[in-house]
Amino acid sequence: MADKPVRIGLAQVAAQAEVSEATVSRVVNNKPGVSESTRAAVLTAIDVLGYELPARLRPRTGSLVGLIVPELTNPIFPAFAQTIETGLAMRGFTPVLCTQTPGGLHEDVYVRMLLDRGVAGIICVSGQHADTAESVERYVSLTNQGVPLVLVNGHRDGVRAAFLSTDDQAAVELSVRHLIELGHRRIGLATGQEKYVPVREKVTAFRAMLAAELPGLDPDEMIVHTLFTVEGGGQAARMLLDRGVTGIIFGSDIMALGAIRQAGRMGVSIPRDLSVVGFDDSLLMGFTDPPLTTIRQSVQEISEVAVQALLEQINGGSSIHPELVFRPELVVRGSTARAPKLVTEVATTA
Repeated sequence: MADKPVRIGLAQVAAQAEVSEATVSRVVNNKPGVSESTRAAVLTAIDVLGYELPARLRPRTGSLVGLIVPELTNPIFPAFAQTIETGLAMRGFTPVLCTQTPGGLHEDVYVRMLLDRGVAGIICVSGQHADTAESVERYVSLTNQGVPLVLVNGHRDGVRAAFLSTDDQAAVELSVRHLIELGHRRIGLATGQEKYVPVREKVTAFRAMLAAELPGLDPDEMIVHTLFTVEGGGQAARMLLDRGVTGIIFGSDIMALGAIRQAGRMGVSIPRDLSVVGFDDSLLMGFTDPPLTTIRQSVQEISEVAVQALLEQINGGSSIHPELVFRPELVVRGSTARAPKLVTEVATTA
C-alpha cells in the first residue's frame, strides 16, 4: 500500500509564512486569487516545515510521461510499451519507462520517483490496479493530487482515472465457440491467479459459456489456476490432460507455449490429440511449432486511446469515462483442429 502523505498543518504554515489559513488553503488547493509573492512564501513555509509538497503544486517539465509496465519477458508488454512510447513521442512527450521485474522496484516506488521528476502524467499497464488484493488508495491519492492517470487492463471501482481493457468475456466466448465448432466437448481453461481482474472476468465468462453450451461439464474440474509463465502453462496442461480435456484455452500465449512443450513431453500431439488457444497474439506466435491459435488484443488501438486519454487530462479536459472495453479478435492457426473423436470418425468413414 502506498504511504499516506502527511497532512499539511494549515495553522503552522500560516504562522511561518505570516498569512491567513485561508490563504494557505488556496495555495495548497491551487486556487486563484493569491499573488505570486504570497504563493512563493507559502510554498517556502511548507518546505521549511518539512511537509511534502502536493503533486499538483510540483513543477512539471510538461514533456515527461511515466509509463509503468510489468516485466518484459512476456512479449505483450514490450508491444504495449513500444506503441505507447511511439504515440507519446509523436505528440512531443518523452516517455519514462519503468519495468516491474520480480524482486525489483515496486510500482509505488516508481510513482514517487516519477512525481519527483515532475512528470505530466502516468500510464500504467497491468499494474497493481489489476490485483484485487491491492488497495486502490494509491490511485485515489494520485488523482486527488491532480495527476493525470490512465490504467490499462483491470478496472477498479472508486478511482477517477481513465480505464482501458480488452473484453475478456468476448475473448473467452470466441475461444469456446471455436473449439465447440471443431467438435470439442471437454474444454478447459488455464489461467493465472484468481485475484487478478482479467482472470476473474475470464473465469466468469467461461462458467457462463459452459452452462449455456456444455451443461454436462463441471466448471470447477475444467478450470485451473497456475502462473502466467511457461512453467505455469505446462503444469496446467498436465492437470487438464489428466481430466480428459481435448481443448484448452490459456490466459496468455506464454502459458500456451508451456502447454505445447509439456504435451510433447507426454507424447501428446498438437493439434491431433489436443487443441490449444492462447491469449495476446504476441510477437512471433505465428511462427511457433505449430503456429498458435490465439486471441489478439488490440494493442495498437488501446495504446492510441491511452495516449489520447492522458493528453486530454494534461490539457485540462476530462477523459474520465466508464471503462472503455476493446473487442479482441480470434486468430486461427495450426494449434487447433477437429476433436480427436471426430478425426477418428472421419478417417473410418473414408
